[in-house]
Amino acid sequence: EGSRILDVGCGPGRHSLEFARRGFTVEGIDISGEFIDLANASADAEGMTNATFTRMDARMLCDDHTRDAAFDLVICLCQGAFGLMRSPEDDQRVFAGLSSVLRPGGALVLSAFNAYFQIRHHIDATFDAATGVSHERTSVLNPDGIAREVDLWTGCYTPKELGALARHNGVAISQMYGVEPGGYGRSAPSVDLPEILLVGHRQPGAGSV
Repeated sequence: EGSRILDVGCGPGRHSLEFARRGFTVEGIDISGEFIDLANASADAEGMTNATFTRMDARMLCDDHTRDAAFDLVICLCQGAFGLMRSPEDDQRVFAGLSSVLRPGGALVLSAFNAYFQIRHHIDATFDAATGVSHERTSVLNPDGIAREVDLWTGCYTPKELGALARHNGVAISQMYGVEPGGYGRSAPSVDLPEILLVGHRQPGAGSV
């Protein structure tokens, strides 16, 4: 209780609000202003003073030094920010930012799409082996429930690639699991599990490269 948590790509605040209910001080950031408004409204409705939400592009974290080493835990789950852009350089900027806001020894928990799963199972998507990016057409709903077809690009990673990116940014890996939405657990990474869950800690003295 009392530890500071940053939720990167917080959406409408699902994870942030639960942490706040348990006594943690939480800040959520998201590029969607509408999601931020929903999260702030939920926090206000529950009278939470320990949960704040700010509109922000996660790629800018590494340039915003007001949050440097300010958090005990950073979470980036359910493709909230990492892996949602077509450029590997953008993913690197996001990861560098996640590391920079952690205090030395602070924990990072991040999920990423599993490249092995995409190749083996995701037959409705096109996988670019040169970039590791999966492309698909999917439906999204607006607040009125009206569907719209959109393009979705997702950066995919092998456990080895994800581990190398972590070490490059001063994060020592504690555990790496194979998981699926609604089924997080302690299974080993697998070609049959769609996501990789990385748990790591910022090394003392580390900085992004």
